[in-house]
Amino acid sequence: MVSEHRLKRRVQFYETDAAGIVHFSWYFRYMEEAEHALWRAAGLSIAPPEAEIGWPRVAASFEFRRPLRFEDEFEVWLGIAEIAEKSIRYTCRMTQGDTRIATGSLTIACVSKGPQGTMKSIPIPAEIAARFEIASGGHAERT
Repeated sequence: MVSEHRLKRRVQFYETDAAGIVHFSWYFRYMEEAEHALWRAAGLSIAPPEAEIGWPRVAASFEFRRPLRFEDEFEVWLGIAEIAEKSIRYTCRMTQGDTRIATGSLTIACVSKGPQGTMKSIPIPAEIAARFEIASGGHAERT
């Protein structure tokens, strides 16, 4: 079972704004990259072809502490904070060495996909929930 994942990353030029600082929207993308890596580490894909279920984002937040700039190397720690009947909540911490850059959270819901793009909240399938566990004392939980 998987509870957290660490992703190493380098800031690309196109991720920065006119001031040379990473645009805030990229932090959410970094968190999502780590989420997808966590699912792969569990032997799953969050969006397999022809899937009958989906995982829309229902809440996302970040608190920024230090800026990242072009060429900076950093790590994204993502851990599972909670698995509820129909949702998963992650915590995220981005660091550069011992320096905390940002902390955040992301909640996804399990839904069945219907006609014309409709969605209905459903319980997380047991075979998916069994691949994950709640992080205990992991890097991602520390805020």
